[in-house]
Amino acid sequence: QVQLVESGGGLVQAGGSLRLSCAASGRTSSRYATGWFRQAPGKEREFVAGISRSGGRTYYADSVKGRFTISRDNAKNTVYLQMNSLQPEDTAVYYCAAAYSILYSGSYRPDDYDSWGQGTQVTVSS
Repeated sequence: QVQLVESGGGLVQAGGSLRLSCAASGRTSSRYATGWFRQAPGKEREFVAGISRSGGRTYYADSVKGRFTISRDNAKNTVYLQMNSLQPEDTAVYYCAAAYSILYSGSYRPDDYDSWGQGTQVTVSS
């Protein structure tokens, strides 16, 4: 089992940037794919971005394509989410999640992920 801890959230003005980090322990990071999800108050958790075990394949929700970039450094057991051109609608708690399946292809379904972090708040002011 892998333990995940997110960091890097905060308050930013519209048009600004943040970089989230997802640090892992307990399982070699190259043995699982990773996704970022977010959940705004009163809304369901939604997929934001995903990355394969090696980092060679990335996946994005349409709402963040061209603005967000997911990457990973397996030597540091860390996955990143660079968020640029942030908008108020990006305000949410952001979670990273690990998917152990070798068939990972950027699933949008939270149930396809096996371990979750506790989340980090991102607030974008207008």
